Amino acid sequence: MPGTSGATVDDEARSGTGTLRRTLSFRDLVVYGLLFIAPMAPVGIFGTLQATSHGAITAVYVVATVAMAFTAYSYAQMVRVAPRAGSVYTYARVGLGEGAGFVAGWMAMLDYLLIPAVAYLFSGIALHALVPQVHQWVWTALAVVVTTLLNLWGVRVAAVVGFAVLALEIAALVVFVVAAVWALAAHGPQRGWAVPLTGEGGFSTSAVLAAVSIAVLSYLGFDAIASFAEEASGGSRWVARAVVTCLVVAGVLFAVQTYLAALLAPMSAAELAAKPGEQGAAFYVTVDSAVGGWLHDLVAVSKAIGAAFAALAGQAAAGRLLFAMARDRRLPGAMSKVDAGSGVPRRALLGAAVVTLVAAVWAASRDDGLDRLSSIVNVGALAAFALLHASVIGWFRVRRRAAEPSVLRHVVVPLAGLAVVVAVIVEAAPTAQIVGGAWLLVGLVVLVVQRLRRGRGAAARD
Repeated sequence: MPGTSGATVDDEARSGTGTLRRTLSFRDLVVYGLLFIAPMAPVGIFGTLQATSHGAITAVYVVATVAMAFTAYSYAQMVRVAPRAGSVYTYARVGLGEGAGFVAGWMAMLDYLLIPAVAYLFSGIALHALVPQVHQWVWTALAVVVTTLLNLWGVRVAAVVGFAVLALEIAALVVFVVAAVWALAAHGPQRGWAVPLTGEGGFSTSAVLAAVSIAVLSYLGFDAIASFAEEASGGSRWVARAVVTCLVVAGVLFAVQTYLAALLAPMSAAELAAKPGEQGAAFYVTVDSAVGGWLHDLVAVSKAIGAAFAALAGQAAAGRLLFAMARDRRLPGAMSKVDAGSGVPRRALLGAAVVTLVAAVWAASRDDGLDRLSSIVNVGALAAFALLHASVIGWFRVRRRAAEPSVLRHVVVPLAGLAVVVAVIVEAAPTAQIVGGAWLLVGLVVLVVQRLRRGRGAAARD
């Protein structure tokens, strides 16, 4: 039986016929994770976090990185146990049973299908701002089509193009860092050097924790790496390392850019809190005032392109999740097929693309579309994270499959991660909680129907 020695489980014979190809390198896995997260993810919520944390925004990202490290560690534990596509769906299925596995996959589906829709919408909004003659829903749909074609072409092609885009995003971030350092050297900071860590007027633990509940959402996506477990040429060891590496790299990038931006920001945290309408553009206003409009345009273009390719990584992960659930007969079996030419689950990818396209274009055609879509994308991932942590305990302790289960690694760490996730869900917007609860209820109904059908089928065979 597997334990901490590195043994794995292939718990039941696969009901589908699809087999994915092991073609992804360690670098490819990290690229997919960083693409999904986006190196400059804090740009859009910089003002909100500044106001909420009373100016201690860098401390927020340090704490958020540590908080998400518990989830990364649980992923690293379970990917070695069950190195298969499907990520948290597979882990909950192995650690907690069939029903919990389906619920985990069902909740993760909400995240993997809608987060790309939000990213596509961000891309459409940015491109519309650059070329206002073309409506944003057209740009949004075009981004969906282009990235879907890349995903259908093959996982290696998408990874190579994704690496080029990620390199451009990081180059833009480097330009920002250099320009910010130059501005600080030439003109000095707008506030004390320690303020991004300590806050304005003193450190507030409650304010920082409230901001952390928002900031952890910047990290959603690093977990998508686990969806490529069957396509990693280095196996589960590389996937586990890539998950942790991606989180650490993202945490460093987030801390550096928010520290510099906070020092240069012309508006204080108190001013931003008093003027909520100014929060969304706070990062761009900072860049404009401290460096110039050219850097504003560079960051905007980088965000437009980066958002589309964040959606590409998300769509690829969604396709693998649908593929894994279909292979286990939890979704229509047609989605368990792998294209012989490209080696990707073409039908599952197309299914994910259609849902994402409809959601993104719907949101792009409404004035309040972004707010409505953004408010509901996070609860699915967080619920899946909760089941992931429970799976670690379920597999290593309750089922006692490990040769030498560790209380620290297999109980304390996942319980700490579970506490973080529950705290974030409690702080989530009421709309998100309602939609998440409704989605869970529908999933439970589907699960009951499937069990009844299987029961009738077994009775008929007897």
